[in-house]
Amino acid sequence: MTLKPFNFPAKRTTTRFLLTAAATATVAAAATQAANPDELSPLPHFSAEIHGFVRTARAVSTVASTVVDYEFSLRGLQRDSDQFRQTISQVHLRSAKRILKLCEANKGFYVKAGQFVAAQRVTPKEYSLTLSALQDQVAPLPYKVIKKVLDDNLGPNFSEMFLSIDEQPIAAASIAQVHHAMLKSGHEVAIKVQYPWIEQQMNFDTRTMHFLSKTIAWLYPQYRFEWLSSAFSESMSSELDFVQEARNSERAAKNFCNNKMVRVPSVFWELTTRQVLTMEFYTGHRIDDLAFLNQIGVDPEKVAKSLAELFAEMIFVHGYIHGDPHPGNILVSPEGCNGFSLVLLDHAVYRELDEEFRKDFCQLWEALILKDSKKTMVLGERFGAGKFSRYLPIIFTGTTIESKNALGTSIEEKVTMKNELKSLVFEDLSSFMESVCPDFIAIMRADGLLRSIIRKMDVSRVTRLLTYTKYAVYGSLCPKLDGESCKMAGTNFYFAVKAAFFSFVSRLKYLLILIKVSIGAIEGIPWRQKVKNTLDYLSTKTSSDFWGLTVHFVFLIVCIHPSALF
Repeated sequence: MTLKPFNFPAKRTTTRFLLTAAATATVAAAATQAANPDELSPLPHFSAEIHGFVRTARAVSTVASTVVDYEFSLRGLQRDSDQFRQTISQVHLRSAKRILKLCEANKGFYVKAGQFVAAQRVTPKEYSLTLSALQDQVAPLPYKVIKKVLDDNLGPNFSEMFLSIDEQPIAAASIAQVHHAMLKSGHEVAIKVQYPWIEQQMNFDTRTMHFLSKTIAWLYPQYRFEWLSSAFSESMSSELDFVQEARNSERAAKNFCNNKMVRVPSVFWELTTRQVLTMEFYTGHRIDDLAFLNQIGVDPEKVAKSLAELFAEMIFVHGYIHGDPHPGNILVSPEGCNGFSLVLLDHAVYRELDEEFRKDFCQLWEALILKDSKKTMVLGERFGAGKFSRYLPIIFTGTTIESKNALGTSIEEKVTMKNELKSLVFEDLSSFMESVCPDFIAIMRADGLLRSIIRKMDVSRVTRLLTYTKYAVYGSLCPKLDGESCKMAGTNFYFAVKAAFFSFVSRLKYLLILIKVSIGAIEGIPWRQKVKNTLDYLSTKTSSDFWGLTVHFVFLIVCIHPSALF
């Protein structure tokens, strides 16, 4: 059946309101744009108010068109019908393309917002795939504008502290650009300088987003985005405070002080303010630059595993999560004990997990891997997921709650999962995101970005699942480790012994979980073949580890006396 394009009924009051606002805004935007074709450049005669009005006009026009598209394209269709599902997918795609154009035109805040939406795990695939094309790159400002910001923040004689400052930036993004410099002390640094008008622009755009989300919720209660605007506004307010970013960076560095694979640039506080951040300079390439990894002879799977370990430690052990782990914020440096190291950049947005939530999430991950559906539902209720708790395995492991194996999905299970997701509508997604706690949303976002990177590196998702499991087991057994605890474990004998004990117990428990998972994955196979397959499986996962011997020993005991452990 060929679907007819929607029409706008003239009698609908709310529709007339939206279309009138959109038309007025669009005309004004067009007139202003004609008068100032280079509206995005910081021209002195182009006032912030006019610039803000143009951006708002585009937003109102785009949102009005999108709301009307949903309202009238889906009118009269049964929600459980194939035609409804086909139509809503088409509307999702049209709307995502409109929003992509809006973000590319307005830049700045809107690019950040589009990336934020694309990173949400519950976002319809039409949105996430379309908006993932957004690149946080803008044309850099002339150095004279940047120098004025440096003068205002570091003093008119700031240049006396530097041997040199490269006037050509090495990076330019939505809210700041970065310059390479050399201090007179001999330190090589990167100076992140905030654009002078950006805070005013962000405040204006944030209010616009709040207004539009509330207006949509009032006119069409099934389309609620207030949770999204609130979460994003909180994120952006953090990004504009470079002093807070510096504090976050130092805390992250302390948390990983004993991890030789992770590097966090040190902060130069005497050259750091709310609008200027000066940090140690590191060379490296984006983590998803496969050509560079091949050039330095590093296996992408090893890099992906180190990345998964980095964020698993943040989530399950530290309870302190980097909020924006996109590929540009994680560099691979050719220096390190295994031929490379990961350099973690942009510490503007972090989320500190509630300790009870951290423990519960460790338990949830174990339940997901062991396919304990009862425990998954109980913990899901605790997180606020309610009736949507049954979808938690789909969100995190890509399996249904009825699946018998968390590490693989059969063709039948994929069909079941596809049918389950088809039954969800936009209202369900809104209800889910409004109900779950902010800590849960923070993990979903970070995990979504992490999974995207691992997919680009063509690495099996099992790498992430097993790495998360190992750290979830450790996190469930021990109290939260912060920077001070990590330091004590490296210098104090008592803390070192305590940490070693927790590590031993958690590794043993992890190995037992591996055995359970591997046995569950090969149900229906004769027991002799099952033993052989499981030993082969465990050997490949632990062959480079002393624990490989322990695995075989424990497994033989289990084969002889299964009741001893299960």
